[in-house]
Amino acid sequence: MTSLRADLRLAWELTRGSDRGEWWRVTLTAAGAALATGFALTAVALASLRGWRHVPVASGLLNEPGTRSGVIAGLLLLLVPVLGFLGQCARIGAVHRDRRLAGLRLAGATPWQVRRIAALETGLACLLGSAVATVFSVLFLLRVWDRPTALTWAGIALVAVAVPLLGAAAGALALRRVVASPLGWVRRVGPPRTGRGPGLLFLAGVVLVGVVTLLAVLGTSPVGANQPHAGPPLTMAGVVLAAGAGAVWLSGAVARATGRILAVRARSAAVLIAAERLRDDPWAAARTHAAVLLVTIVGGSFMGVRAVILHHLHSGKPLAAGPDYYLTGLDLTGAALAVAFAITVSGLAVGTAESLATRRRGLAAQVAAGVPRAVLGRALLLETALPLAPAVLLAGLGGSAIAASYALLGNGAFPWAAALLPLAVYATCLLAVTTSLPLLDRSVRPGELRYV
Repeated sequence: MTSLRADLRLAWELTRGSDRGEWWRVTLTAAGAALATGFALTAVALASLRGWRHVPVASGLLNEPGTRSGVIAGLLLLLVPVLGFLGQCARIGAVHRDRRLAGLRLAGATPWQVRRIAALETGLACLLGSAVATVFSVLFLLRVWDRPTALTWAGIALVAVAVPLLGAAAGALALRRVVASPLGWVRRVGPPRTGRGPGLLFLAGVVLVGVVTLLAVLGTSPVGANQPHAGPPLTMAGVVLAAGAGAVWLSGAVARATGRILAVRARSAAVLIAAERLRDDPWAAARTHAAVLLVTIVGGSFMGVRAVILHHLHSGKPLAAGPDYYLTGLDLTGAALAVAFAITVSGLAVGTAESLATRRRGLAAQVAAGVPRAVLGRALLLETALPLAPAVLLAGLGGSAIAASYALLGNGAFPWAAALLPLAVYATCLLAVTTSLPLLDRSVRPGELRYV
């Protein structure tokens, strides 16, 4: 306990002493924690409601327990990209502060202590964002709900404490492969990633869906006779696991294949540098690219569902609820997808900045050897553009196919915006990568060669 208290005090002092170049990382981390807290607090407040309740927002969409459950599930799914974003902020913070961490090693700190201190810095930034989001959420809750239950207050307190802890845990998990040496290096150790993990998770998800489906066909509950409705949650868990792991595996496989092909056929220095980087570590940005693919598929599917629902609303047929009920549901779903995409693009920008910070000594050596900075800038863009293009195209085709099937079944017109969505996603991702180009100019300074 004494050691943890000392590490926490040291993390606080390091956070206070951060220069202007590091405060943007603290700001991004706090913003991510604020989003996670807002999502979790909303889910907790909705989960504390029992039975039919009149909720004075969302046009009655939150009155029924069934629709509330769907909204809660969507809010919890949004926590996944936020926690990944926090982990990326922790990694880039570690490589930016490598000399300071090396000083801790010279003072006698172990590699685990260095990682723990860096993770605690992430936790403190998360605490700031969580506190701000909690205050505003409580004020809004008291405005729309006169007497929140004791269960609601307990959930709010739990979330306010859990988000900083999860942020610190995500930081520690992200830094598990980072080792700071007393001589000023921060490097990744261990064998290179092979992609077997995502492949095994994909197979596990497929097996889970298959087993649940088989038991449903045979009329047997996957949990027990007293829980006949346990099948759908398990099926959804298997689908989410298979889709997420499959997207990660697809992204890494495309990057590796692209690097191998272009390394042989490259006719320019920028393409050759990007191809060698992809071939050396094709799984570096697989998680972020996988999130882009999932958003593209889900976004295209949502456009198909939206077109069908709007077609029925405008057809004049009798509906179970008023038009505002369905329009609010569509608006909330679209807003959730927009937030998920914004988090994903932000994670892509932060991941690119992390890659530059990690390789800055090698980049400085290339510039010193005569490689123009413009070539390195084009190579940086190509590292994302080359593997992402076929993957986004495939994801766009999948989303368009789902949208077309919904339009066909619902007798609605095909939403041509779903076909243009991959182009918009691809262009936005490239714009996000260009935000890291100013960091490239600072990363190739000759002074970095002193630490090689």
